[in-house]
Amino acid sequence: MSTVRLKNIRIFTNHGCLIEEEKIGSDYLVNLKVIADLSKAAATDSLRDTIDYVQLQQIVKNEMSVRSKLLEHVGQRIINRIFKEISLADRVEVTISKLNPPIGGDVEEVSVKMESKR
Repeated sequence: MSTVRLKNIRIFTNHGCLIEEEKIGSDYLVNLKVIADLSKAAATDSLRDTIDYVQLQQIVKNEMSVRSKLLEHVGQRIINRIFKEISLADRVEVTISKLNPPIGGDVEEVSVKMESKR
């Protein structure tokens, strides 16, 4: 098995339960790890035999643009879409971090990490 990772995809969007979060928005970092058998791609040197990280980034960008109250909800949407669109994906791990969350304290980030297997 092999791993494709996208590290610190920075996205500005409007997730959260508070009205202020919807109006003001916030910065997020998304980290993605996809486990798959990439041995065919290693032999053929062909993009069609691997997981296209451009497609992964587009999935993350699209799903992060759809407002959710909870990071868990958007994380599960990302996972579901990867499994739906990328047949090579065996396992997906996504971590979504909200930077400078409005929680009444000096907190750099809050994160939700989710993992699913096909």
